[in-house]
Amino acid sequence: MLPLLGAFFLVPLLLPWLVKVLGARAFYVAALLPVGAFVHAAMSTAAVRDGNIPFETYEWIPALGIQISMRMDTLSWVLALIVTGVGALVMFYCRWYFRGKTQGVGLFSAVLLAFAGAMYGLVLTDDIVLLVMFWEVTSILSYLLIGFYHVRGASRRAALQALLVTTIGGLVMLVGVVLLVVETGTTSLSAILELAPTGATVDAALVLLLVGALSKSAIFPFHFWLPGAMAAPTPVSAYLHAAAMVKAGIYLIARFAPVFAFAAPWRPIVIALGVFTMLLGGFQALRESDLKRVLAFGTVSQLGFLTIVLGYGTQEAALAGLALLLSHALFKSSLFLVVGVIDRQLNTRDIGELSGVGRQAPVLATFSAIAVACMAGVIPTIGFVAKEGVLAALLEEALHGGAWALVALLGVVLGSILTAAYGLRFLWGAFATKRDAAGARRERTEWPDPPLGFLGAPVVLSTLTVVAGIATPWVDAVLQPYARTAAAATPGLAAPESTPHLALWHGFEPVLWISLGTIVLGVGVFLITARKSRFTTMRMLPFTATDVYNATIRAIARLAVFTTSLTQRGSLPVYVGTIFVVFVAAEGTALLSSPTWRADLAAWQTPVQLAVAPVMIAAGLLAVSARKRYTGVVLVSVTGLGMVVLFATSGAPDLALTQILVETVTLVAFALVLRRIPARMGEHNASVWPIARAVLATAVGVTMALVAIVATSARVERPISDSWPMLAYEIGHGQNVVNVALVDLRGWDTMGELSVLILAATGVASLVFVTHRADTLSDFTAPLPRLRRRVRSPLVETDEGPRAPTPDTRHQPQTWLLGGQKVRPENRSIVLEVIVRVLFHSIVIVSLYLLFAGHNLPGGGFAGGLVAGMALVMRYVAGGRYELGAAAPADAGRLLGAGMTLAAACAVVPLFFGEAPLTSAFIETELPLIGHVEFVTSTIFDVGVYLVVIGLVLDVLRSLGAEVDRQSQELRDREGVSV
Repeated sequence: MLPLLGAFFLVPLLLPWLVKVLGARAFYVAALLPVGAFVHAAMSTAAVRDGNIPFETYEWIPALGIQISMRMDTLSWVLALIVTGVGALVMFYCRWYFRGKTQGVGLFSAVLLAFAGAMYGLVLTDDIVLLVMFWEVTSILSYLLIGFYHVRGASRRAALQALLVTTIGGLVMLVGVVLLVVETGTTSLSAILELAPTGATVDAALVLLLVGALSKSAIFPFHFWLPGAMAAPTPVSAYLHAAAMVKAGIYLIARFAPVFAFAAPWRPIVIALGVFTMLLGGFQALRESDLKRVLAFGTVSQLGFLTIVLGYGTQEAALAGLALLLSHALFKSSLFLVVGVIDRQLNTRDIGELSGVGRQAPVLATFSAIAVACMAGVIPTIGFVAKEGVLAALLEEALHGGAWALVALLGVVLGSILTAAYGLRFLWGAFATKRDAAGARRERTEWPDPPLGFLGAPVVLSTLTVVAGIATPWVDAVLQPYARTAAAATPGLAAPESTPHLALWHGFEPVLWISLGTIVLGVGVFLITARKSRFTTMRMLPFTATDVYNATIRAIARLAVFTTSLTQRGSLPVYVGTIFVVFVAAEGTALLSSPTWRADLAAWQTPVQLAVAPVMIAAGLLAVSARKRYTGVVLVSVTGLGMVVLFATSGAPDLALTQILVETVTLVAFALVLRRIPARMGEHNASVWPIARAVLATAVGVTMALVAIVATSARVERPISDSWPMLAYEIGHGQNVVNVALVDLRGWDTMGELSVLILAATGVASLVFVTHRADTLSDFTAPLPRLRRRVRSPLVETDEGPRAPTPDTRHQPQTWLLGGQKVRPENRSIVLEVIVRVLFHSIVIVSLYLLFAGHNLPGGGFAGGLVAGMALVMRYVAGGRYELGAAAPADAGRLLGAGMTLAAACAVVPLFFGEAPLTSAFIETELPLIGHVEFVTSTIFDVGVYLVVIGLVLDVLRSLGAEVDRQSQELRDREGVSV
């Protein structure tokens, strides 16, 4: 099971490429994986039936006790067969549905297969925390699938609606999961059910779990997202909204009901909302004229039906409910796929535009009728078996005084009548010959015969409804283990006299007549509603659930705008001042509330501090009083350079190197920004409240000083940093403690910092480029002279005799730097160009030395990347934006992505060798001519850091430098034209 789960998340990565190569036939390849998972589940049937439950586990996060554990009991086995079996058939179906199409199909196939993997993991995992993770993954992937037609506004809105509803429900469910884990002390789902805890906390947790389950399975009041999701391609509707995603909530209810169905809040919620949803969905399905929406509201109704039965919690209900779950997956998937065939062939799903299709497509009509018969509960389908079992379970409980059983029975009977009615409406709307208002036959809709392969999936699924019905004894035997996990009857009521079982024929019992009665009455309801055309157009209520959702979203948006207008005033001093006030208040309160302070102060540690500290203080004071922005920036950099001296004389050369590089790059970034800002402060807007600012600044400085004094003096135990040199050498195999800590001991922190750097670079670029980050600077430098070459030609005969030709100087360079030719003459410096040309490659080599030497000597990926970035800064300063394009033709975004990919790979690869993420390996060997060589795999992580830092510097230069230059040039050109 675990290898299959891993394959479900790796194989989708190949599908976009396969679609480019094979077209829609790539779906055949995609189907092989769910076929393999289906075969594996089918081969496990005997073990599951006999109680030898397959179980596999892998320690994932041992510190939290979270495992990747897979357990295939009867319930998980049934859902695994549905998820993989229907998934494979839908994949085969997609080959014909998307024939001739390639745009977006590669991504669609990958996401659909990944969704199948997420559902496979969800129904098999035994870790409840992992279940929540799979739960949210399915929501995200369904968002992508529903929004496949992303150019359509309706598709985007439907995808967002489904995502919001199911994700919010999932977050509420997460709180319930946390409560259960805290209450039981375990994340194992089977262990929680075995412990069967009780109490107020457990009741609250169950309510929260039900919110998640009901939202996922489109139960009222969350039902409205499912009909909206019909904007998705039909294969998505057949798989996600009939067989897979909507079953996730039903699965959760079925998992907890045998143990918790008798908890106080369970049945009132499950039965009441299930009955209402079944009736609401069935009623609305009769009013729809779009075949897909008929099935959508029918699915809502059937999900309410499943919620009632599987949530009731007795053995008879559990057995019948699981059979109903199986039948629903078969008949509803088949019907959705039938609609897909009709839509693909005729480009319409409107009942009013279809007439006479049944006579032209008898095979499609016949198997659609079989699927509808299964939905309505007609013998010999599995739907009939399940429906009789449900009626028998609820009737027996109701006769013994079960109040909720009576409510459920009445709801199921009324809902079954509506089910038969909208099932007939579907068949009539899709295949019947219609008549107009005058009673004359409408012109038939011409039907182009589809490929036989296109009909394969719906035909197979419809056939299985009959096969499963005939094979009821076998189905009963394999479903019995799940039924035995539930109570025989509701506490306080008499238990049934015999063990419940499924059968195709129980004889002429009351439930048979009830079932037949619902079908007869359903036919009557269909005939009545079909004749009353106003029934489908009249408004029952002045609003719908979708209207409520839209109104809620608009209210949230308006509240957000109102809140933003109050708090986000567009004033940087206000924002910074708010942060500082909160800092002083919070830290000051913590300091004042401490009963004792300890202060271990020394005047200085080294004499150098006596010389450097006054310079830093003076620079800080002068920066406050500076009236020019650039002067202030330079004075602030002086304080940073003072820190460089302090680090260097305190035994921290690594920090000193990094600090001086950061100060230099920061100064360059400020210089680039200050070009577009008035030189003098207060030139447009003078500073206000200078006294208040001075007081706040003083308070921040004093508070920070006190925090530093108290924090450094509060230690009473030996610091862990004393052990870091030893840990760095023994674990990280390096002598540079700082660098080993960054890439090994504290690698997760560095991973987070890399993410922040990428976000910062992306944010800066998006603010400057606005619409895109395309960089074509290197294209402009391509035609510039690159080689010094003199063309030799033979002597030319003239009237005056042989003469040497004029030398060809077209390929002679005019400058030391390629981009220098694009710089205006008054801005060029030949001396600077020569210096940069001579030093550039040497600086790059120094950066590589710092990168690879950093494990044992001062340096590392961060310092090396900054040095390489400084080399790019030199090229830009000397030759302008075109020189930057010649120096670094690669896209900055690709460097950022490559660096983050390397860092992430260092976290993922160790997992395949049974090690913790970011575990490094040490390799040493003897090489000819070179000698003894040592290599630590964490160096690869450092290379990722190196690339990310270079990408950050390059992104800043291209956005704040090159792009600002381009915009300025455009502005000057426009002004020149206007003049």
